[in-house]
Amino acid sequence: MSRARISIDRDFTVSEVPHRLFGSFVEHMGRCVYTGIYEPGHAQADDQGFRKDVLALTKELGATVIRYPGGNFVSGYNWEDGIGPVANRPRRLDGAWHTLETNAFGLHEFVDLARKAGTEIMEAINLGTRGVDAAREIVEYANHPGGTYLSDLRAKNGHKDPFDIKLWCLGNEMDGPWQIGHKTAQEYGRLAQEAGKAMRLVDPTIELVACGSSSSAMPTFGEWEQTVLTHAYDEVDYVSLHAYYQEHDGDANSFLASAVDMDYFIESVVATADAVGAKGKHKKKINLSFDEWNVWYQTGLDTEDQPHRVNNSGWREHPRVIEDKYNVTDAVVVGTLLNSLLRHGDRVKIANQAQLVNVIAPILAEPNGPAWRQSIFYPFSLMAELAKGQILRTEVDSDKVDTAKFGDADLVDVSVTWDEDNGRMALFFANRGLEEAADVEVALRGFDAKSIIRAEVLEAPEGTDRFTKNTLEQQDQIGMTALNGVKASGDELRLTLPALSWSVVVLEAGKN
Repeated sequence: MSRARISIDRDFTVSEVPHRLFGSFVEHMGRCVYTGIYEPGHAQADDQGFRKDVLALTKELGATVIRYPGGNFVSGYNWEDGIGPVANRPRRLDGAWHTLETNAFGLHEFVDLARKAGTEIMEAINLGTRGVDAAREIVEYANHPGGTYLSDLRAKNGHKDPFDIKLWCLGNEMDGPWQIGHKTAQEYGRLAQEAGKAMRLVDPTIELVACGSSSSAMPTFGEWEQTVLTHAYDEVDYVSLHAYYQEHDGDANSFLASAVDMDYFIESVVATADAVGAKGKHKKKINLSFDEWNVWYQTGLDTEDQPHRVNNSGWREHPRVIEDKYNVTDAVVVGTLLNSLLRHGDRVKIANQAQLVNVIAPILAEPNGPAWRQSIFYPFSLMAELAKGQILRTEVDSDKVDTAKFGDADLVDVSVTWDEDNGRMALFFANRGLEEAADVEVALRGFDAKSIIRAEVLEAPEGTDRFTKNTLEQQDQIGMTALNGVKASGDELRLTLPALSWSVVVLEAGKN
């Protein structure tokens, strides 16, 4: 039996849980928009064509902010194509994903969808093929009350009141050679600075996110952030991070330790941003927006998008691309990535899991068919629901997992929050061990555990293995079940985590 001892103390906190930490992402890619969130004619479509079944799952998921419209897509996108009467909107070639974009769904539709879902909007602008003028004009169109050409055009197009979008991304992955309009750090830093300045002249209340590195493996990582922030530090509030993980060649141990890389990525960007701030004698701190993250099988899967992109065999509307089907192992990894984000909530103030539906998503939806939850839906939805109040620091003394990529990693991964207002503590555990259960002791210093409110676990059902998934035919194979044997009394919590599992325990706990 593996073992772990975890210590927390009510006087050692990280920060308040950031409201925007549980964000999602909608890109015009594959079937995320069309036949995902938007499918006029579907039996579950409302009067605007939004799928009510997907909307209900989005609310259950608990997404607090949604980034839109990309992603690589935005770097070749004209925002004006998605406004006005749908019949008059142009059909365009999207070079990012080699598809035909109908523009039947655009800014107004997304604003209405976000309002129905109860989520904040995070709007990305095109700094690939466009620049300062388009950046300031979309802010005026979206946020100015009225009395100007663009704000009056918004009213003419059906929204008299401003959209009041506060969060804006200054482009997407501009460090990547694959990006339309890819730029050097110097080129992008100056453009972000001037675009941000112009946007704030229209609406000084907005918050701006500069593009950071699109992964910690980029050859320009570190230098990119330093150069961009040297130019744009005064204009921006956040710098972005993107990271995707997958299992390579059966190396499950390294895959399960992916959050070690996320920890490193976050802490490295914080150090770089603070170094730029110190050198420039800036008073404010730049926080982090981890606005793309997930498990994504970029190699080793025969995705439908590859043949038509490689052979240039035609332009199609919303083809099936990267519709990864997530298993138990993937869900445990997603749980650890969420733990990493939560543990760094003092600086990671925004995070967006990519994407919301169909495209590497927690929700799958079939055209003219049902929608259902993938395995990764559960860690996200429960953390979004239960992680409230203060993030507590955790000290972990755990048996280790030997990994080829990251060396020794803690067998048991954890994050903890405590909401003083309702006297509830939420603990989120992952057991990375493939074979053994783990006995866990948690020292609750300064707390008095009175009762267990909730204890649930996600693991492979009996008679199945770690590759088990929810499918169209079997939509509920993977989910949360009762975690038995949890004991809490006074200043101690004891439990046993099944092998390869993600668990949540909620305690009624007062101050001691």
